[in-house]
Amino acid sequence: MTKSIVCMQQLSPRQQELILAAAPGYSLTLGDSRNPDLALLSSAEVIIGWGKGIQDTVLRPGSPLRWVQAWSAGVEKLPLDALKERGVLLTNASGVHAEPITAVIFSFMLMFTRNMHTAIRNQQSRRWHSDGQESELTGKTAVICGTGAIGSETARIAKAFRMKTIGVSRSGRPVQDFDQVFTTGDLKSIVSQADFIINTLPITDETEGLFAADIFSACKQGAYYINIGRGATTNTDDLITALRSGQLAGAGLDVFETEPLPQDSPLWGMEQVIMTPHCAGATDRYADRIVDIFTGNMTAYLATGAPSRNLVDYSRQY
Repeated sequence: MTKSIVCMQQLSPRQQELILAAAPGYSLTLGDSRNPDLALLSSAEVIIGWGKGIQDTVLRPGSPLRWVQAWSAGVEKLPLDALKERGVLLTNASGVHAEPITAVIFSFMLMFTRNMHTAIRNQQSRRWHSDGQESELTGKTAVICGTGAIGSETARIAKAFRMKTIGVSRSGRPVQDFDQVFTTGDLKSIVSQADFIINTLPITDETEGLFAADIFSACKQGAYYINIGRGATTNTDDLITALRSGQLAGAGLDVFETEPLPQDSPLWGMEQVIMTPHCAGATDRYADRIVDIFTGNMTAYLATGAPSRNLVDYSRQY
């Protein structure tokens, strides 16, 4: 009997061919995450993506579901406790975003060091002016919170700019392209070294609200804060206070505690803040990269019963 894979996102014919080639004995059907076909999903052994309102169907007693491949790196919006209880394997899309998000991180840093954000405003107001405060990345120190795919790619590119790279991770294990790596518990003691604090962290019980007044007050005065991880890792009020006081010289933000960002947020009017609407990971190569992760994992799943890459540890929530 043919087993079922349901993908809740659109795939090109070539992407569908690659999945089927890696999954002999399986059918592949495309669903719609916004309007899920519950009858279709009820027989799925593997689901790529997720959809609102499908939990009761796919996690019912006797469901054939064995594996979910998330369409995103973060999995906080999935029913982790229920998936764990049913013994469903969960893999995320970690690595898909490394190149585009790293490009945004360096866009923020280069705009700040070269004062491009003020140059754009001057251009719009037809003002020929430079305040002579331009700097460069060479010799600067980046404290990169999170040493996974995005953090590691950021460190690799930082080395091309001859920057010093300090990593922060749960384990503190050494990672290539980082001069040093510390544990999350050391964060407060090392941010004083940073010219740029780069937050790539997922949202977990441990990281929620991590970046708050105590961390910002420990920063070197005039440092820049960049958040492309998750909005809830940062206390927005404390960030605004640090920006207003000059403790932080600026912030590059792609994610926020509340999204969309409320119209009355002071962040909108702050000239030292550059914002993007949670789109740092967007790329026209997104689906290709997820299919690459999935097909490799499908080979491992057929051989061993479990995918080998990006398997989520439910106890860590990532």
